[in-house]
Amino acid sequence: MGDADVPAAASILREEGVALIAGSVTDLAGVTRAKYVPVARLEAFARSGMGVSPSWSVFCVDSGIAFTPRIGVAGDLRIRIDPADLRVVESGVAWAPGVLTDQHGQPAPLCTRTLLMAAERAAAQCGIQVRMGAELECTMLAADTGPATAEPWSPYGIRTSLHRSEFLVDLAVSAQRAGLSVEQLHTEYGHDQLEMSLAPDTPTAAADAVILARIVLSRVAARHGLRISFSPVPFDGAAGNGAHLHLSLADEQGPLLSGGTGPHGMRDGGGHAIAGVLDTLPDLIGVYAGSVASALRLKPGNWAGATACWGLENREAAVRFVAATPGSPHGANIELKLIDPSANPYLAAAVFLSSALRGIDRALELPREIPENPAQSAIRTPPLPLAQRDALDALESSAVAAELLGADLVEALVAVRRYEQKTYGDLPPAQICDAVRLAWTC
Repeated sequence: MGDADVPAAASILREEGVALIAGSVTDLAGVTRAKYVPVARLEAFARSGMGVSPSWSVFCVDSGIAFTPRIGVAGDLRIRIDPADLRVVESGVAWAPGVLTDQHGQPAPLCTRTLLMAAERAAAQCGIQVRMGAELECTMLAADTGPATAEPWSPYGIRTSLHRSEFLVDLAVSAQRAGLSVEQLHTEYGHDQLEMSLAPDTPTAAADAVILARIVLSRVAARHGLRISFSPVPFDGAAGNGAHLHLSLADEQGPLLSGGTGPHGMRDGGGHAIAGVLDTLPDLIGVYAGSVASALRLKPGNWAGATACWGLENREAAVRFVAATPGSPHGANIELKLIDPSANPYLAAAVFLSSALRGIDRALELPREIPENPAQSAIRTPPLPLAQRDALDALESSAVAAELLGADLVEALVAVRRYEQKTYGDLPPAQICDAVRLAWTC
């Protein structure tokens, strides 16, 4: 949007009853934080941005700050938004995703949205078109943050969904008003669990949609006396919440994951992409599922993708392959199942895409498929560092992580997650769940 269009955008927002503009960034703990300005300040928000401390990038799930040798009390960054991205999310409030820049308008090293946009450009430079889609699992809570219901739960049940029909209808209407393209909505396997599937888009737009969906879900729930938890495991022993990402790739010859002679119709490039994702998994668990609650979900039998393998429609594999069939309207794609909602979605999408591109660039060999439950397979798979301490050790020492993220970002991410481990890691699982149940709620 050009400068001349900003006053017109402000005028339209006022006509829609918008009084405040929110611009947000999502930090390395996966928490979304925002600044607000009156509509009259929209141009300033877009042109010069609103000031924030560099410590915003290393805020933790509670009020802690994980200072690093490079991030202390001095300095200033700016949140800048594009008015074209504004969406109405609450009565009187419009929201847009922001980027972090320095005071001269240059991207800040720890801006995860900028990192994802760079990964998109890298794909384009390789002649590869990318689409991503997201699935959000969450748990409905009572106003006191306890379970929303006490009666027996029926997974995917018509009873459990119709019991919340007023909430779900309000959610559908509010999502449409916010410009959120919802493809599917249903109650899930876990007690009081809900899943929303979003339409595929460019990677940055897909990650923006994840944040927008979290905002809409949380605000609509509040109107119905509910709260929403995006914790990987909101209650000890409960079903975990995933934040699965789907990825499809194409070049000038067509899709990489279909139309070929490889397994399930994939072309060589598609096999290399899957191999690239699997190759980096041990190093990047700390990005995808590195919070203090993540390991409570990453267990065999949870359909959390806790095994470094791939398979056709295999929901226990880290990478689930979805073939191009009449039942897959968006074509062939791969789903990375072990991502959970404590991950920064921009960061997770960036390394997911970058790992696939790395596999293509290096022509990595596709591992053997595991078509059954990996726990019952005779095929051995590389071990994954699922415990938080192990995941962070792997991330900190990883040359691949430094290559894909940069040393500054790895240092800051590890500092944030080690703060969690030190503060909460030795607590019993039930207390960990209690401590971070609302940490990722918008």
